[in-house]
Amino acid sequence: MSDTTTAENAIEPRLITETGLDQRIADIIEPVIVPMGYQLVRVRMSGQNGLTLQIMAERTDGTMTVEDCEEISKAISPVLDVEDPVDKAYHLEVSSPGIDRPMVRKSDFFRWQGHLLKCETSVLVDSRKRFRGKIVSVDDDGFRLERDQVAYGEEPVVVIPFTTLSEARLILTDDLIRDALTADKKAKAARAANENFEDEDSPIEE
Repeated sequence: MSDTTTAENAIEPRLITETGLDQRIADIIEPVIVPMGYQLVRVRMSGQNGLTLQIMAERTDGTMTVEDCEEISKAISPVLDVEDPVDKAYHLEVSSPGIDRPMVRKSDFFRWQGHLLKCETSVLVDSRKRFRGKIVSVDDDGFRLERDQVAYGEEPVVVIPFTTLSEARLILTDDLIRDALTADKKAKAARAANENFEDEDSPIEE
């Protein structure tokens, strides 16, 4: 698993974005949460529990707590009320991407290199649109996927350009759970250390 810098993540656009109403909502909330230190992962309006607006987001270091979800919810609710993109009553649900997360930025692929992925492309790549396998390498243009099931006549490794992706998600495994928990623990420890440093650096009140 490779680390990426917070600065890179903060300005990094998503490879996979929404369409229609979901896109309109994303355009409304993204300018609100980015200055708060969060990045949008996905917006999806679903028919779950009547009508549910699902917002996936995370901090730029990849962490997300219940308190973070509450903070985002409080910040975007009044903006959504004003803009009123949905003409029906709905339930707002803010969550982290989860361990078997959607992969929406290039940094996601760099970070989770070596793990299993399932993805779909918008055009045929090597005569297919759906793939499943391990991310073996990543560059600025795409990634190499080692298939976990190779059909007759297929190469075991396929190169998938980022520009062809329509959907991608990590597959839950014991290795992924272990690495995700380790990464989360390190990121939270680094943030706590940074906050302590800032407290020590602040002027002493007399």
